[in-house]
Amino acid sequence: MILWYTIVAIVFFTSILIAKNTRKTKKNLPPGPPRFPIIGNLHQLGTKPHRSMFKLSEKYGSLMSLKFGNVSTVVASAPETVKEVLKTFDIDCCSRPYMTYGARLSYNLKDLGFSPYSNYWKEVRKLTVVELYTAKRVQSFRHIREEEVASFVDFIKESASLENPVNFNHKLLKLSASVICRLGFGISLKGSKLENTFEEVVHGVMEVVGSFAAADYFPVIGGIIDRITGLHGKCEKVFKAMDSFFDEAIKHHLEDESIKDDIIDLLLKMERGEIGLGEIQFTRDNTKGILLNVLVAGIDSSAETVTWVMTHLIANPRVMKKAQAEVREVIQNKDHITEVDIERLEYLKMVVKEAFRINPIVPLLVPREAIKDVKIGGYAIPKKTWIYINIWAIHRNPNVWENPEAFIPERFLDNEIDYKGLNFELLPFGSGRRMCPGLGMGMALVHLTLINLLYRFDWKLPDGMEAEDVDLEESHGLACPKKVPLQLIPVLTQWT
Repeated sequence: MILWYTIVAIVFFTSILIAKNTRKTKKNLPPGPPRFPIIGNLHQLGTKPHRSMFKLSEKYGSLMSLKFGNVSTVVASAPETVKEVLKTFDIDCCSRPYMTYGARLSYNLKDLGFSPYSNYWKEVRKLTVVELYTAKRVQSFRHIREEEVASFVDFIKESASLENPVNFNHKLLKLSASVICRLGFGISLKGSKLENTFEEVVHGVMEVVGSFAAADYFPVIGGIIDRITGLHGKCEKVFKAMDSFFDEAIKHHLEDESIKDDIIDLLLKMERGEIGLGEIQFTRDNTKGILLNVLVAGIDSSAETVTWVMTHLIANPRVMKKAQAEVREVIQNKDHITEVDIERLEYLKMVVKEAFRINPIVPLLVPREAIKDVKIGGYAIPKKTWIYINIWAIHRNPNVWENPEAFIPERFLDNEIDYKGLNFELLPFGSGRRMCPGLGMGMALVHLTLINLLYRFDWKLPDGMEAEDVDLEESHGLACPKKVPLQLIPVLTQWT
């Protein structure tokens, strides 16, 4: 978080000299809390904005108005309201506002995540969905996932023999990075420029783009504030490390023409015009912008999902016992575990859904921007309004979920709710035009990793810890990883 409490005075007294608070009363806007002059509601965000917004929405409603500096925003926090934004009025609400550091990291909005709705975005989205994220493409990378998970299992076996705890936050991030480097960039993580910095880069990107940057809300002095808080410097450091890795991976492809059928190979074909994008000129910055999405989303989401699943399993021994029993009954002395096995693991699939519900990886989706004036839930949403979707609030809403704070996978028994964007009670990957296109790719790794962890090993907490001692607090960024790293000791079993 950007240390708002230490800079509120600077923002207030400097801004008051250069601008008047010209807030205009508009008819039929959604209700919202009172605002301070100049800063609006920024002081109410706290260190975990998704939680703060949920608390405010309990008082002001499922569609709530907030003001962040110069920016008018609304926050949607209930399934019926979110459905209007992401489905009924998706075309009117699917653009992106200009976000200073998102633009910097995406090579001036050349990616899919931060790019505004435009012909460029539509063409690239269509091409990447058709070429990169089809079931056939996901299947073609299966051998890479299986090889990297096998290597990960070997590491855990060694840790088990020494009774060493495994740091899941770190090791699962490294597993995901190893997979993404091979299928996305055609190189091994080991020995690359990313090997010693991947954790800093991935977490740095998520922290920077998940921050409420002063530059976005205070056009005149925001950049100065971000330099004082260090946000600008952090963004530049992360960008340089990431850009250097992209250069290395692209150079590797250009020097070795035998590398085929990975993501960079496809993007280089687009650069050369071998794959058409109509009138769009695809440049090296376009390639790097899309690689940002592949690198960060591909690594972080899978790793954090498995970490949260294992966290809730170790904190709930009943659920762990039931999940392991199912996996071992289905697999039955099968040494070579494949992704196909997940289809028969009904309880494990419920466990994953429940982990997504209680700890969505991105609790506050990247804001959208209204392309034109729209009416949602009976309220007026003016053009250019930023629209936040509070996934965390939906997933913890007691009017939607019974006993929402408890981890109960059985709530999905005989329940058709899924996480693929069609059920607005459970939206870990969003929905509509801006839904995460790499869902299939990421979940293939999640399932394969979990099956191996539960089938081959038993798990115990270190230092005499009990299940009730497991810390469940999340940190903040665009994604919310577990704040205190999960450390578990693996135990060799007859299935290892």
